[in-house]
Amino acid sequence: MKTHLSFKHLLFLGGAVLYSLQSSAVKNPVDYVSTLVGTQSKFELSTGNTYPATALPWGMNFWTPQTGKMGDGWAYTYDADKIRGFKQTHQPSPWMNDYGQFAIMPITGGLVFDQDRRASWFSHKAEVAKPYYYKVYLADHDVTTELAPTERAVMFRFTYPETKNAYVIVDAFDKGSYVKVIPKENKIIGYSTKNSGGVPENFKNYFVVQFDKPFTFVSTVSENNILPNEIEAKGNHTGAVIGFATKKGEIVHARVASSFISPEQAELNLKELGRNSFDQLVTNGRDVWNREMSKIEVEDDNIDNLRTFYSCLYRSMLFPRSFYEIDAKGEIMHYSPYNGEVRPGYMFTDTGFWDTFRCLFPFLNLMYPSMNLKMQEGLVNAYKESGFLPEWASPGHRDCMVGNNSASVVADAYIKGLRGYDIETLWEALKHGANAHLRGTASGRLGYESYNQLGYVANNIGIGQNVARTLEYAYNDWAIYTLGKKLGKPESEIDIYKKHALNYKNVYHPERKLMVGKDNKGVFNPNFDAVDWSGEFCEGNSWHWSFCVFHDPQGLINLMGGKKEFNAMMDSVFVIPGKLGMESRGMIHEMREMQVMNMGQYAHGNQPIQHMVYLYNYSSEPWKAQYWIREIMNKLYTAGPDGYCGDEDNGQTSAWYVFSALGFYPVCPGTDEYIIGTPLFKSAKLHLENGKTITIKADNNQLDNRYIKEMKVNGKSQTRNFLTHDQLIKGANIQFQMSPVPNKQRGTTEKDVPYSLSFE
Repeated sequence: MKTHLSFKHLLFLGGAVLYSLQSSAVKNPVDYVSTLVGTQSKFELSTGNTYPATALPWGMNFWTPQTGKMGDGWAYTYDADKIRGFKQTHQPSPWMNDYGQFAIMPITGGLVFDQDRRASWFSHKAEVAKPYYYKVYLADHDVTTELAPTERAVMFRFTYPETKNAYVIVDAFDKGSYVKVIPKENKIIGYSTKNSGGVPENFKNYFVVQFDKPFTFVSTVSENNILPNEIEAKGNHTGAVIGFATKKGEIVHARVASSFISPEQAELNLKELGRNSFDQLVTNGRDVWNREMSKIEVEDDNIDNLRTFYSCLYRSMLFPRSFYEIDAKGEIMHYSPYNGEVRPGYMFTDTGFWDTFRCLFPFLNLMYPSMNLKMQEGLVNAYKESGFLPEWASPGHRDCMVGNNSASVVADAYIKGLRGYDIETLWEALKHGANAHLRGTASGRLGYESYNQLGYVANNIGIGQNVARTLEYAYNDWAIYTLGKKLGKPESEIDIYKKHALNYKNVYHPERKLMVGKDNKGVFNPNFDAVDWSGEFCEGNSWHWSFCVFHDPQGLINLMGGKKEFNAMMDSVFVIPGKLGMESRGMIHEMREMQVMNMGQYAHGNQPIQHMVYLYNYSSEPWKAQYWIREIMNKLYTAGPDGYCGDEDNGQTSAWYVFSALGFYPVCPGTDEYIIGTPLFKSAKLHLENGKTITIKADNNQLDNRYIKEMKVNGKSQTRNFLTHDQLIKGANIQFQMSPVPNKQRGTTEKDVPYSLSFE
């Protein structure tokens, strides 16, 4: 029977499908996520420097297709043509590189192992990249590869053509590895020691690969030499190749897991897959992501906004990764990346607090406090096992970035109400880290002697990034002081931190109205140029760093001569051409990313300035914050492969978008305040772990209506430029009236201004 559908009927069906997709945003938010956002990156220019992480939220193991060569930090890049394998990865960024890694690759035809010879052409048109599922067609081998992970395991599904020469390669990589094939069990076991630092001498990642088809060919590999019928290899670079004959469309499954503890634990971790079929694992993974992501429901007519938002939310739920395992008795255990021992309790890693203290951890404290509770327990263990809190862990202490921002991470969690962990040990850890430094790492405070003696890190004592360190140490001291107050510590113990919290003033140059380096005699740098990306700052210049006084914006306003002068300085950031300063040092990607965005000296692709636009709320011009926040969201974020304007950085740049799209942002972690911005969506619901709901509605919200005409909280008009954590966690009904023109009367009085230390 033939059925004739009218054009009108087809149009109706198309509209119904689109409406259904938009309506499903609340029910199935993971369907809007692309894991490819940010992958169109390279060494010279980052649009995220991400890879498509196929994983569960905060999972121990991630999996990614590997287009780069072994050891290349750019494991997957969108512009690549070939896949070399499917890699288990723990890489937090290409700059930190990887550890706990090995690759699996199905091939057909000639027997090869070499990463270039086994590589296959692929197309994004034949690729599906979801948080819980990855699929791609390997054209040269006529094999479709699919994978679905759990937290510590994964199942592969390979669909082969008809061939007598179907193989699977397991590449344990170089820098020390071991493999053993166990044909009677259709199994390959082994370990990799390849890493990029931050590991004890006994570090190993043990793996097990279990197939559901008997092997007709067995070999191991040593230094790219295939050794038929050899079942064991140990050396610099080992691997295994097993083979079988397949019919057209035949499916072969591989069940894979790994452990940092032992081979036996890897076998235990394999049980995470249970008796689930591949399709059941896909469904289970999708359900997990939907459950966690549905805690934030947003509604919008613009599907691109939904895609960008939920892709950013996905990235906000990957790091810090779980680094603990569950033993045969059901106990939480971890291999310590600090002392090499197997110890009880939680451990998390792969995060740089320099990035993530700003809003990623505050985001967890608001929406996923039970996860950060475990992370705080992990910090207690890290301190007990190494004597320091990590500042950049991957998986142990690393020497990267500046600051002592573990103080912020610890303080904000406790201020926001997290309890049930050893806060007294963390208090001791913070005091210790403020007055010590772990040599060869970023943990503690490099230059603490100069800082404690002079009130700043001098620029002529052989310590670079001295202005940046001074500014962050001052904020970190405020965080310690604030936590001490909350804990009821005596003034004799905490007053020194309150005093040091004002040390930011010691690098302020009154004539230039900017932060400038000083020598140990108190002389400002005579060669200072505000646009120079100099050694006194960290991945930025004075325009980026001079507003890094999170805890005392009013004090900074006072230094600059008042609100009018302060606003003029912030306005200037967007006016000074981005090309200025490009010749001040060797080019780094952050410089180029600022230049090409055409927003003057505003460098959203790097963290120090990301809070700056919110500071207009402290200086009686909140409408400028609203203007620039919407500009940043609209211009610098997309759901495409080039979706970021710089490094995504372990959830920080993503969490900025998540917070900002909801309409508020934690400028100063350690306070209980969220500073008002401008909501992107018509409505949003935040389902908190305590059972309460935050409802956000923005009437008359559209592309051109970025300004807040009026704001009501629980039915009462509010002109304050901030919301409190207490307001939110009790459940709140927030209603915005949006307008195409700024309301220059709202939020401009003294009572509307958020917290500053100068008000104490």
